[in-house]
Amino acid sequence: MLLGRARRACLAFLAGALGAFGLPPFGFFAVFFVSFPILVWLLDGIAGNPDRSHTLGLRSAFFIGWLFGFGYFTAGLWWIGNALLFEADQFAWALPLAVLGLPAVLALFYGLATMLARLFWSDGLSRIAALAAGFGLVEWLRSFVATGFPWNAIGYGAMPIPLMMQSAAPLGLFGVSTLAVLVFAMPALLGTRKGMVSGFALAGLLIVAHLGYGALKLVEPLPAGGKTLTVRLVQPAIDEARKLENSDRIEIFNHHLALSAQPVEPGKPEPDIIVWPETSIPFILTDYPDALARIADVLKDGQVLVTGAVRAEEQGAGQPPRYYNSIYVIDDKGQIISASDKVHLTPFGEYVPYEGVLRRIGFDNLISLPGGFSPAAQRTLLSLPSGMGFYPLICYEAIFPDEIQIPSQANAIVNLTNDAWFGMTPGPYQHFLQARIRAVEAGLPLIRGANNGISALVDVRGRIISGLSLNAQGVVDATMDIIRVSKWNNSDRKLNFWLVMLVVVLAALISRMGFIFRKN
Repeated sequence: MLLGRARRACLAFLAGALGAFGLPPFGFFAVFFVSFPILVWLLDGIAGNPDRSHTLGLRSAFFIGWLFGFGYFTAGLWWIGNALLFEADQFAWALPLAVLGLPAVLALFYGLATMLARLFWSDGLSRIAALAAGFGLVEWLRSFVATGFPWNAIGYGAMPIPLMMQSAAPLGLFGVSTLAVLVFAMPALLGTRKGMVSGFALAGLLIVAHLGYGALKLVEPLPAGGKTLTVRLVQPAIDEARKLENSDRIEIFNHHLALSAQPVEPGKPEPDIIVWPETSIPFILTDYPDALARIADVLKDGQVLVTGAVRAEEQGAGQPPRYYNSIYVIDDKGQIISASDKVHLTPFGEYVPYEGVLRRIGFDNLISLPGGFSPAAQRTLLSLPSGMGFYPLICYEAIFPDEIQIPSQANAIVNLTNDAWFGMTPGPYQHFLQARIRAVEAGLPLIRGANNGISALVDVRGRIISGLSLNAQGVVDATMDIIRVSKWNNSDRKLNFWLVMLVVVLAALISRMGFIFRKN
């Protein structure tokens, strides 16, 4: 309350930046128990100034929240700038926009959260509820506003390990985020000790429920009678600079084939499927029948290849083709038997939003295709000869929980990605955690193939069965159970999230009304 303006701003930024240590690869979630109490006390300082008007108080609350978010997103997302260094002569000028501009925009959501909380601000436990409601709402908004980017939602900080991931199934990411802020901010009650006993009791109850539910799910026997599937994950770890060179395309394709043809270890079963990562075939596959024949030569009887590829669709005379970021299923005869196109494209990687304006000032795609990629109208389930169905997620599609509508015919999630753009940074680890949470929410196993990043097989509880670490090159063979366990769907998670929001908003509102009408 007594800090000067500059020190207050610096502290808000540093408190947010500290929160990045609660995210992968660190996963030290205890830092949030420091970050959020500091944020509460900074907002208390605004509320406690009798000379500040209501409008000025809202502006100050927004600014504090924006600085907190700017610190959090700058420290948590700086690695995005690494993608611009592969063609530095063309894109280096945009590095400040990626490293500082994107965090500055995302921080607007956290500024909105603290401004909304300020409207309900009182004292004691209820102000913690107001802050939780504000953050819960904006994390939900962040998932779809301006195409959405819910990366590093606060809830991920409360789910670093499988024991702590299971609450995502009934509550979803946004329900967990709301309650996480409620718990993380509770140490702020040490300041005045008002409501401290009841607040700490509530936080303790939520922590016990969170861990207890997770422990119960991890020891609960999985349903019997499911199928098993042996999968070979191919992680070629090809430098992105090489992939951008047209002259290396045949070598890259041959490298994938050579890894796929490696013999299995003695005593292990032959793979049922082989998985290549996103856009691993560096040319339009359907234009090269010989390439399909070479894939067939590598596949053994009954095997299939699941691979990322670019698909071209002709539009007629005089019209350029449409390009799609796709997944193909190819059988042992070299036939493409199933395919699915990416629905949610990556801005500036696969298309340029507001293209007419931004291209004039120098913005372009990182991936050079005439006109960029086109989005699919809907996601198509991948069908395998065995009768199994895979729900496809390409790259960062796995970060949008509300967009994932998994049909009953799906037996597993397949997520193909290429995190080589981001090098040895926190980005690939953060991406992998979010994909694991989607597996827990859906109650389906996850098959994840990355060019570089983290390729892994993950079970229905988010546990890693086997995989390849960042920068590892090679293959891994493993057998996984193909079962479905979740009793919750997206509609259940949305309902539970809004019920959580209703409770915390009512708690903040009732206390605020009492605070307003109470005599001094």
